[in-house]
Amino acid sequence: MSWLMHEIKKQAQIHADGLEFTRDPSASKGNALDNQMAQAYSRPPSSPARTMSPQILDNALGAVGHTPLIRLDKIAKLNGLKCNLLGKLEYTSVGGSVKDRIAKAMVEAAEAEGKLIPGKSVVIEPTSGNTGIGLAMACAIKGYSVIITMPNKMSLEKEAALRALGAEVIRTPTEAAWDSPESHIGVAQKLQREIPYGIILDQYRNANNPLAHELTTGPEIIEAVVSTPSTPAHPSSGKVDVLVAGAGTGGTITGISRAIKKTHNKDCVVVGADPRGSILALPAELNNEDEGLAYVVEGIGYDFIPDVLSREANDIDVWIKTSDEDSFPAVQMIMRNEGLLVGGSSGSSLSAALQWLKGDEGKHVAETPGKNVVVVLPDGIRNYMSKSWFLKIALEAEPTPLAKTIKDILHPVDSTPGKAHAIAAEDLGKIRPMSRSSVPEAQRGSVPSH
Repeated sequence: MSWLMHEIKKQAQIHADGLEFTRDPSASKGNALDNQMAQAYSRPPSSPARTMSPQILDNALGAVGHTPLIRLDKIAKLNGLKCNLLGKLEYTSVGGSVKDRIAKAMVEAAEAEGKLIPGKSVVIEPTSGNTGIGLAMACAIKGYSVIITMPNKMSLEKEAALRALGAEVIRTPTEAAWDSPESHIGVAQKLQREIPYGIILDQYRNANNPLAHELTTGPEIIEAVVSTPSTPAHPSSGKVDVLVAGAGTGGTITGISRAIKKTHNKDCVVVGADPRGSILALPAELNNEDEGLAYVVEGIGYDFIPDVLSREANDIDVWIKTSDEDSFPAVQMIMRNEGLLVGGSSGSSLSAALQWLKGDEGKHVAETPGKNVVVVLPDGIRNYMSKSWFLKIALEAEPTPLAKTIKDILHPVDSTPGKAHAIAAEDLGKIRPMSRSSVPEAQRGSVPSH
């Protein structure tokens, strides 16, 4: 029995409905991705998936994944939803994002195939940042050098994290087409051709990208939903009824969808979030109006279709186009109501979920107690704290109701005639723990090219 079938049977045992995977590795044929997928399904992993335990871990890679599924009850109530709104909180993974999973999977697969040589191999990867951070973490542990190519629009914090982990970082023009020599992909390919022992693991075409989510993220979601009992306070269908996730490479949504639909609930509705300006959504007409539009949200959307993004209608049922104008207020909604410090693409996923649930297709789910709607929250705010959209949320928000109380305590009005000194409204910010002027100038500027 292949390692995959062993893993599948183990995962299937935890599901109440007892459904089994139907994917046949021997059926993969045709294009290069199909052949690679077949190889991935027959390869033994260097470290099989496992549940987190109180035991000592060998290294940080043992803490990849195993993230919680959290109720977003306050947001559901604010939006009049009767269904269960649940967030898969990926920033609790050791490297800080959902991309830790694929970084670990791609490195371990390359090692198993003899493609990586400790002390010699140079891992080169074009990325929006999070995959690079995951790769830099894995390579720091395993002894490989790393070069990351990344568009200029990506945050300073991502570059800082990459450099802290020992990676070299090359910035490329954000506006460069994906297939141009100046793009992050083109520059990575040039470096790979000229650097001895250079290798691009290639998240856009690597079958281990969606497979990592099919074997870990998806089963984690299913287990959490199935093992949580239905109660009068929190009724549950016992199934994942809707999954909402943003798409960048498309590996996350493709892999989770396959896990859910093949082993758990074939009728689960999978909703993809794609920013306006990107071309990933189907039908293609959805992209026509805003194609090429610049957007600020990082990590989702592309100007080409990655090979790992499934185009099969039964893998992704519905696409919702999202905008910065909807995404960042949704981030603030998550922070203020649920206490979760998520990144911008989490706001995109939530805004897509709310848009679908309030539309004609999703209204019946929104109005049904017990229906479970899972929203993937890919990363945390760590990577975006110098971004203007976050500074607006954090430092330019309206004073809370406590502001007047604090003012009265710290700056009482002197009742002596002629000595009243009530604090001016514009000075109120001075008694906050932090003001915009506290942010170092270097962090407020744009990130220079390299």
